[in-house]
Amino acid sequence: MQTHKKSILILFLIVFVDLVGFGIIIPLLPFYAERFDATPLMVGIVMATYSLAQLIAAPFWGQLSDRTGRRPVFMISLAGVVASYVWLGFADSLATIIAARALGGFMAGNITAAFAYIADVTPPEDRARGMGIIGAAFGLGFIAGPAIGGALAGADPATADYQTPSFAAAGLSFAALFLTMLFLKESLPTETRQRAAHETKKLPIVQLLQYFRSPQTGMLIFLSFLATFVFAGMESTFAMWSERTHQWGPAQNGYLFAFVGILIAAIQGGLIGPMTRRYGEARMVLVGALALATGLAMIPFSQNLYVLFFAMAVLAVGFSIMTPTLNSLISLQADDTEQGAVMGAARSATTLSRVLGPVFAGFVFWVLGKDWPYWLGAILMVLVAYLVWRYVFAILSRQTAQ
Repeated sequence: MQTHKKSILILFLIVFVDLVGFGIIIPLLPFYAERFDATPLMVGIVMATYSLAQLIAAPFWGQLSDRTGRRPVFMISLAGVVASYVWLGFADSLATIIAARALGGFMAGNITAAFAYIADVTPPEDRARGMGIIGAAFGLGFIAGPAIGGALAGADPATADYQTPSFAAAGLSFAALFLTMLFLKESLPTETRQRAAHETKKLPIVQLLQYFRSPQTGMLIFLSFLATFVFAGMESTFAMWSERTHQWGPAQNGYLFAFVGILIAAIQGGLIGPMTRRYGEARMVLVGALALATGLAMIPFSQNLYVLFFAMAVLAVGFSIMTPTLNSLISLQADDTEQGAVMGAARSATTLSRVLGPVFAGFVFWVLGKDWPYWLGAILMVLVAYLVWRYVFAILSRQTAQ
């Protein structure tokens, strides 16, 4: 058990360092794209490109990690991420930005491997807590990353420096690669990898469709898709909304996203385990959906900073509760030879939502106005709350009875 705790700590550090680099870039991309005269719809496409490439690659990385182990996938994918950030730093056109983000998304297999690694080293009763620890690394990455990116880029979109943040992100991902090579031990036993090599022979897309056809796994993946769909839409349009509503630039958006990261880290790093054990995954998902709906609905009414920070806090609480509990429920539907594959399938669904969410939100922002992505997102999360109440409780009740 102590060995497992040490492995999780090392994994946490690797994911955190890599996600700081990821967090540096995210709040800057809308401004970076607008520098090359991108419309709100095109900004959504830029934000979606990374996730589209990740969608294509995630099942492949998941199955590869089941067959060869988690550690080789970490090293290969992190090397590719470094290259993508360097390329982004030298971008001189919108097409180059899109190409660099596509490379970064395709090489993002380390995220799928991280969730599978947690599934390898945690017992079922601690799975939500383990997933929450990785979620905390995401949250902490979004504390430091956006603040660093905003400080490096500057407050004025017209004169912002986008090259230095890109190179800083590359350096951090290289540090994560270095930590992986030195300290991360393989979590998947040799015999499990050998069994997976014989048993997991379906093409990634076929296996993904198989999970979607499963009533239990398919519903849980669909809920994860919807939650990420609306959150990704918010992420991709918020910088444009804040620029038009409060005249903000990269720095101000970076600090606000850092605030969101603090909340996510606090909940997923320390509170999600005890809360899940006390109330159960289904109740936590329901509360998270309602909180996310409330936060989204409040954004259009946030005409001063106090209301805006409160709305973002409620939104962050909702999303940070939903993500690890849904991942825990999904992982519990698979045996040990399919953990990488099922988490890869779940990751593919959420990355599909990160493709469609920004494009949808950007289109709505462009055609209907700056507030509409958040109103429509709130409506979708009310639908999620209904589906949890109507179906997820029933699924878990049947499994408990069996």
